[in-house]
Amino acid sequence: MVGLGKAKTKSASVIAGAGAGAHLGPGPGLSEDDYELQPSSYTDHLGLHSHSHGHSQASEPLLPQYDPKPPSSPVPLAPHRQLERSRRRSRTCATLLCLWATLVPLCLGMALLGCWFGRKGLDSVRGWQAWEQVPQDIKDWVDAVAPYQAAVDHGPFPTEMRIPCDSLGYLESIVASLRYSCRSLCLAPAHTRSIGYAGPTPTGIEPAVLATAPVAPLHTGISPLVPPNVKTSSSFSIMQHWGNLSPYYSVSSHGLPETSSLFPEHCELDEVHWLQRHGARYPTSNAGGPGDLALRLKKASGWTATGEMSFLNDWEYRLGAELLTPFGRQQLFSLGVAARIKYGFLLDKMSGRLPVLRTETQDRMFKSAQNFAAGFFGIPAEDQYNLEVMIESKGFNNTLAPWNTCPDTEGYNKEVLDRLHQWDDVFLKDARKRLQKHMTGYDLSINDVKDFMDMCAYETVALGYSAFCDLFEQKEWRGYEYRNDIYWWHAASFGYPLAKAQGLGWVQELVSRLTHTRLTEFNSTTNSSFHDDVHFPLNDPIYVDFTHDTEFALLLATMNLTTFAESGEPPLDRIPKHRSFIASKFCPFGTNLQLQVLKCSSPGLSAKTDKQVRLILNDAAVPLTGIDGCPKHEDGLCPFEAFVRGMKEIIGGVDFAADCVRE
Repeated sequence: MVGLGKAKTKSASVIAGAGAGAHLGPGPGLSEDDYELQPSSYTDHLGLHSHSHGHSQASEPLLPQYDPKPPSSPVPLAPHRQLERSRRRSRTCATLLCLWATLVPLCLGMALLGCWFGRKGLDSVRGWQAWEQVPQDIKDWVDAVAPYQAAVDHGPFPTEMRIPCDSLGYLESIVASLRYSCRSLCLAPAHTRSIGYAGPTPTGIEPAVLATAPVAPLHTGISPLVPPNVKTSSSFSIMQHWGNLSPYYSVSSHGLPETSSLFPEHCELDEVHWLQRHGARYPTSNAGGPGDLALRLKKASGWTATGEMSFLNDWEYRLGAELLTPFGRQQLFSLGVAARIKYGFLLDKMSGRLPVLRTETQDRMFKSAQNFAAGFFGIPAEDQYNLEVMIESKGFNNTLAPWNTCPDTEGYNKEVLDRLHQWDDVFLKDARKRLQKHMTGYDLSINDVKDFMDMCAYETVALGYSAFCDLFEQKEWRGYEYRNDIYWWHAASFGYPLAKAQGLGWVQELVSRLTHTRLTEFNSTTNSSFHDDVHFPLNDPIYVDFTHDTEFALLLATMNLTTFAESGEPPLDRIPKHRSFIASKFCPFGTNLQLQVLKCSSPGLSAKTDKQVRLILNDAAVPLTGIDGCPKHEDGLCPFEAFVRGMKEIIGGVDFAADCVRE
């Protein structure tokens, strides 16, 4: 438009100059079509001829005489003029486009800042006494535009996310700003955004099923997993004989068959300490195991499987490593829901504080805590708790992964493996012979057959079903479970020389919480960086820690829970008829331990011992008679003072430096 304006001005000036007597004939080399002046009829149309002086069109001496073109067909501009006009238009469009590209992001940025600081300012104004004098209709309008959100002090925990631009990306933020109002864009992240029209949202009281139900809730479901299709006795579950690879299930008894996880009569819960293993995972990335089996079969050539093993001809290894499987995520979410149903009423005692959940940096540990929290608090959960994430790596103290600062002595792991190989030769001998009949061109080893059993468990919890499971009989699955018992006894529990030293740190933290006393000496795997009022509160009614299977095996020995060791060290030539140490009962995927602190007024208890402690492991009470001062009790109760005193005696009997510090 600027270029067109200039063209008109130039034409007018030439015409005006013509009236002054300039030479207006076509110049050398210019055709009549290139001449700049328009036909006389067109100039008349422009009002450039004055008829008031009596001049006719024919008497105009200064205008060229030629046949005018019809008005409906204006004379086209010369090519060089058209090019110049096109260039002017392009420059104009480019200028406007640059201006738009500069102003739009600037306006959006100012809008975002206005939303944020304006919201903060409104929240501050609402706190003034004069706010009460503002007419109600104005207050209602302000609340509708920018609802008030009371500030929550999360301390140093980075749990508050205000502007979602980092997660949306620059371009997506601009698109989002065009689609949503200022309130929906900059007042809350996408996962917490209010979409409106929610309908009535009243909530009920917090549940307390362990105090109100006539029977305890039990967990037996494995859906959507498909169990092995093997003929077994009606009471035998193959999936409950996979040791630490079994999915969590409610154990019927740990030696106290007359009680359950329900609070004993005349007792009410004061606080709970929840210790939780991660959910089902893929195999670890350590050497050996199912991954090596896949490599051995792939490297071998010319072999063929038939009969019940024919699936191997087309089988491919499809497992990941270390991470939670989809079923593992479901386990932790369901356990979070179960924890809320059982202990949700304790949140009423938090007095406005947020619970602190502790976990580690390992991916499956971090995701287990998140899935549990989603089940416990509901989505979005981030603003309802604080998550403390401790580094899980060598060189960092961590009571939930203590082996990193208290390593095994050289050669000990080989001793454990030698015991396992000895038992493998006993219980897999017949299975190897039977399966070899269906393999030609490949000699199955005992280790191959053991890996088949591992593959059954891992594929089932990862993929939902495994054909490997159907290769084995009931007696062989009993032998597989017992193999896990042998391993955990020697690798992390009563037969492990470093068990009490590695479990010491968590027991110290437990006593600190029970007695509301801050730790002042850090002489084990405890990490002094986290022991303050923010990261390690001492007056909460609910505590939740996330850890590994090894921790549970360690604590059986560390806390002197001797009923698990009554049957003694597992022999390597047979399965004892009565066994007290069974890995699938104390450390399956999703295993959980609750220490309940109860206040009881039972006539059988004196006034001095009305505060009681008991342990619930996978929904069954644990006898505490191995702890000095804890009596036999049908519900597994131990006087609080006696329990704390017993734990302190255990702590005092461990020399962490002698057991763990390596030169």
